[in-house]
Amino acid sequence: MQIKDLIPWAHKGHGDETNVSEANPIFSLQQDMNRVFDSFRHRFEEFHWPWSSGEAKSDVVETDRAIEVSIELPGMEMKDIEVTVSDDAITVKGEKKVERQEEKKGYYLSERSYGVIYRTLPLPPGADAEKAEASFKNGVLTIRLPQTAEAQAKNKRLEVKEG
Repeated sequence: MQIKDLIPWAHKGHGDETNVSEANPIFSLQQDMNRVFDSFRHRFEEFHWPWSSGEAKSDVVETDRAIEVSIELPGMEMKDIEVTVSDDAITVKGEKKVERQEEKKGYYLSERSYGVIYRTLPLPPGADAEKAEASFKNGVLTIRLPQTAEAQAKNKRLEVKEG
């Protein structure tokens, strides 16, 4: 929603917009403000935020024998990640701190990057937390939890019929 949606005289069908902006300084200010905010927003559309709202992208897949969780953690190293598993949830904590300084003839560069991830994913009944395994490769954390024998025995594939 833009500010113009809240101003009654700015709706379509109430005369020519150019005449309204010339006659009303508030409408002109509103147009200028919209341009400023649109310009600001467009600057950051190209920038990729790895964790919007503090969450990493993840996939949870349940197969006949296991539950596999994949979580993207770009820029993190294995030493920065902590994984805990309980009977009903997996919790992943991580912290990324990157500092880079470069000094060459004619310029000095200093960059910092920081990010924190805290994610708890509920597990379905039958996941065997005691036999969970985790691996980390190319910025992707993969956690595999085999299903208990009881859970595997309860899985029954149904034939889907047309009709």
